[in-house]
Amino acid sequence: MNRPFAILALSILPALSWASGGHDAPAHGMPGHDMSTMSAAPSTIGRPGDSAQVTRTVEIKMDDSMRFTPAEIPVKAGETIRFVVKNTGRLMHEMVIGTMADLKEHAMEMRKMSGVKHAEPNMITLAAGKIGGLVWTFDQTGTVDFACLIPGHMEAGMVGKVTVG
Repeated sequence: MNRPFAILALSILPALSWASGGHDAPAHGMPGHDMSTMSAAPSTIGRPGDSAQVTRTVEIKMDDSMRFTPAEIPVKAGETIRFVVKNTGRLMHEMVIGTMADLKEHAMEMRKMSGVKHAEPNMITLAAGKIGGLVWTFDQTGTVDFACLIPGHMEAGMVGKVTVG
């Protein structure tokens, strides 16, 4: 394992171990969507955060009305957020952070691979009534999207925005 990747892996393990407590799905590889190899360099959507660097906790509720509450979240550039995500519905839901183009592409792949479960550092999938977490650092100003990519959910309006200022 090369040194920069090893350092990145060690820096995100605490965040991933905390977040994985809410995952109800085993990981799978999705070509073009493996966020685990992201470098520590700034990206337009940010990067997995270090739980020791969390500056704020934001609670997000997901429900069967196909909405996130809140659906708009303001953060400061460089801020590391701990998202406490609650599925208050009866259906499985997920929160995936990305660009809208990537989210739409991933949603199309999910429709083609119905029933395939996945886990990435930029997402959390929760069964009905479950609570989990995700730690993310927002590096650059702009807008970062999030959505539920379970087939039909994003299309029904289950999307949100993080405004990084």
